[in-house]
Amino acid sequence: MLFPTSSDINEVFSCRHPLTTTRSQESTPKPLQKKTARPQFSIWSVTEDAKSKANALSEEAQREIKKASAAAQAKTGQIELYSAKYYAACIFGGLVACGLTHTAVTPLDLVKCRRQVDSKMYKGNFEAWGKIGRAEGVRGIFTGWGPTFFGYSAQGAFKYGGYEFFKKFYSDLAGEQNAYKYKTSLYLTASASAEFIADIALCPFEAVKVRMQTTIPPFASGTFSGISTITAKEGTAGLYKGLYPLWGRQIPYTMMKFASFETIVEMIYGYMPGKKSDYGRGTQTAVSFAGGYAAGILCAIVSHPADVMVSKLNANRQPGEAFGAATGRIYKDIGFGGLWNGLVLRIFMIGTLTSLQWGIYDSFKIFMGLPTTGGAAPPPKQTANL
Repeated sequence: MLFPTSSDINEVFSCRHPLTTTRSQESTPKPLQKKTARPQFSIWSVTEDAKSKANALSEEAQREIKKASAAAQAKTGQIELYSAKYYAACIFGGLVACGLTHTAVTPLDLVKCRRQVDSKMYKGNFEAWGKIGRAEGVRGIFTGWGPTFFGYSAQGAFKYGGYEFFKKFYSDLAGEQNAYKYKTSLYLTASASAEFIADIALCPFEAVKVRMQTTIPPFASGTFSGISTITAKEGTAGLYKGLYPLWGRQIPYTMMKFASFETIVEMIYGYMPGKKSDYGRGTQTAVSFAGGYAAGILCAIVSHPADVMVSKLNANRQPGEAFGAATGRIYKDIGFGGLWNGLVLRIFMIGTLTSLQWGIYDSFKIFMGLPTTGGAAPPPKQTANL
């Protein structure tokens, strides 16, 4: 036959018609393919891997710190508040906090001192470091680090240890209720007393540091050679000719540093839910760091004119010249505006220094099982006897 019959057509196309298709003719559905997870981007994968490794290292470091802390506390025994061991721990904590931080910012201090002595020497900090680096190398940028380390380590020991001692001493004299009522006056008095002593330890090293940083090339190659050079020419008095302006700079600075820190920390804990004792070491250290930076800004502003005068006197005071005469001569040369040379740099430097110092100091206290500074609760109210 030339044309297909109807049966032939039905046989060929019936499997494709939905009404004529039998169950046996239905095509077996293909099994669903399992969706594979979308591969992560390589950068994202690397970032997540680095984050997980950092968290693992952080947890391991915290465990090791806790082990070391427990070992140190076991070796020293229970440290009672205001005992000899307590003050020894505070002295050592202050030594580490001040010695390391001041040494670390020696390049900033070098430029600050030189610009205070001669404001036209450098146009900016980076230009100064560039010139010093090209002329003297990296070692030149850290000129004065030796007397800085020795001097501020000694100062930090007497400052922090002395503050803890005098705060307790004056608090006992005033009584618990009065000590809390007049706590700001207590902070100011205790810090001033401690700094008065601390500056006597600092002054010889400060004299060497300033002269090394403001003479080009430095007048001495090291800390003790500098002390020998000064005493050979001017006697022991030459190491202390900047003591009065140092007191004028450091005592207001330290009073502001401790009183404002205690007040700011107490305010921070006042805004936080719960008590200070409810928070762990990480939170307490962060509060100390934040309070320290805010206190450092205030310290820098209050003490800056005296800081400029200390640099000028150590660099330009004539042998045998009276303190008042030298101060008047220098002020006549630089004027009121000159007392504020380098303020912005010093705010940055002192803010960073103060925050790091309080962070290190309070971290060490936590390490030794002691409470951090500031944020103390008020004493219980006394009831009258009926």
